[in-house]
Amino acid sequence: MSYKLFIPGPIAVSDKTLHAMAQGMIGHRSTDFVALYNAIQPSLQGLFYTKDPVYLSTSSAWGVMEGALRNVVKKKVLNCMNGAFSDKWYDVALRCGKQATALKAEWGQPVDPEAVRRELATGAYDAITLIHNETSCGCMSDLPALMAVIREFPDVISIIDTVSSFSVVPIKKDELGIDVIITGSQKALALPPGLALFSVSKRALERAATVADRGYYFDFVEFQKNHEAGMTPSTPTIALIYALKSKLEDIAAEGVEARYARHARLNKTVRDHILAKGFTLFPRDGYGSVALNCFANNLGYDLAALNKTLKNKHHLVIDGGYGKLKGKTFRISNMGDETDATIAAMLAAFDSALAECPKVAAA
Repeated sequence: MSYKLFIPGPIAVSDKTLHAMAQGMIGHRSTDFVALYNAIQPSLQGLFYTKDPVYLSTSSAWGVMEGALRNVVKKKVLNCMNGAFSDKWYDVALRCGKQATALKAEWGQPVDPEAVRRELATGAYDAITLIHNETSCGCMSDLPALMAVIREFPDVISIIDTVSSFSVVPIKKDELGIDVIITGSQKALALPPGLALFSVSKRALERAATVADRGYYFDFVEFQKNHEAGMTPSTPTIALIYALKSKLEDIAAEGVEARYARHARLNKTVRDHILAKGFTLFPRDGYGSVALNCFANNLGYDLAALNKTLKNKHHLVIDGGYGKLKGKTFRISNMGDETDATIAAMLAAFDSALAECPKVAAA
């Protein structure tokens, strides 16, 4: 059965994008691939707001998130944690054998710039990780405020996950002073999973060159060396790069400012509609995601039953809560190619399914 995804990722992929993936295969060390790789660099640099190269990794973003730790952490990393995925980054740091500190906030609370300043002021750290938009709880931290603090500590390399905020809101890498910025294909770029995109500052590259055990597959130095030849270190997912080229053409045609405005408008449409029904937003007021909305299930609906009806009768699905929030929250994505019409249709289906949804004991 075919159904449409309104979950926080992977999200729905357009027919145009899928058709782009069906182009004939080329050799990844051929002049044809070099031409493809080089052709998309200016558009990617524009979206990242950077003069630095944008690397392509055949992996989920998590591959590069782990790889970044292996490339730049020599002393100790500060892991800012306010949801499932930022919590996981601390665990990954420990598994990589790195010294790490967990800077914890409650799920749904933004990362606190002052807490970051206090911890970095100890001088114990040479890297910091944070997730701009924590999808598990729908919370978007104040990245400019956080980067203003991090810039006060020039020895600290910043590693920023923008997996679910990239191309939803402007994230100006060079202006903000971000050292490592990472995103993935399956969120707002509305591509299938399997491709990570990232850009690295010169000082992060210089740090990586001094780290002996940074590995190979996600070695920043290898990415730079291959980039200079218009290639990737390992065999890339060429079909997804075709799709990325197609998507970059779509973004250019819409206009990036119009894209940001569309995401903000659709996000507000969903939020206003669901709040009007008596639900409440889960994250702290003023820090709700622009890519999705995470609502508290304060009215006590059976979210599994709701999603079953949405899937079977309306051929779409939303998310019924992630991790420890399963059943306690629900998430609705507005990322990617959604329009006023598709969001309106989704909300009409939601209303219909909710009308026949049973309630359970309050979660």
